[in-house]
Amino acid sequence: MKDKFKLCLQLFLTFMKIGVVTFGGGYAMIPIIENEITDKRGWITPDDLLEVVAISETTPGPIAICAATFIGYRICGVLGAFAATVGVVLPSFVIIYLISLFLRAFEQIRIIKYAFFGIRAGVLALLIKALISMYKKSPKNFVAYFIMAASFAAVAFFSANVIIVILSAALIGIAATLIARKAGKTL
Repeated sequence: MKDKFKLCLQLFLTFMKIGVVTFGGGYAMIPIIENEITDKRGWITPDDLLEVVAISETTPGPIAICAATFIGYRICGVLGAFAATVGVVLPSFVIIYLISLFLRAFEQIRIIKYAFFGIRAGVLALLIKALISMYKKSPKNFVAYFIMAASFAAVAFFSANVIIVILSAALIGIAATLIARKAGKTL
């Protein structure tokens, strides 16, 4: 029991660290989660992380919170899920609360405007890093490229409902896998 509590405390502190240093939402957190959880601690494999991200994208709520919950549960059960979730949420909650107290007083200060400009640029870099990392770990075949291109086009150019796009991508993936297995092939 003591080891489980210690592991949950490590989960809490690790995800709190991730929550403190990451701006820009869940996708910007993915490279940091990968570094902390897979590279440094070895709690899950990069393939497991890719699955966690995929599941987190399809479940309700922010991706970082869903990912923290899934990872915490995988590592330490319900208590781990709770510890990781609280850890990733707490810094943002405290920071937003403090900013809300002083925002009106500071929003016109030029250095603050410049800081947020820099943060946005940094977030874009983190999003691109997450995209590249996920691309490297994703399957590379005709079906995967078709799903990727069709999903992008549907959302970017036709303003398709994201839920419908995700469900359609899942159905195409299932159908393609079943057809390939029936033919004795793998995707």
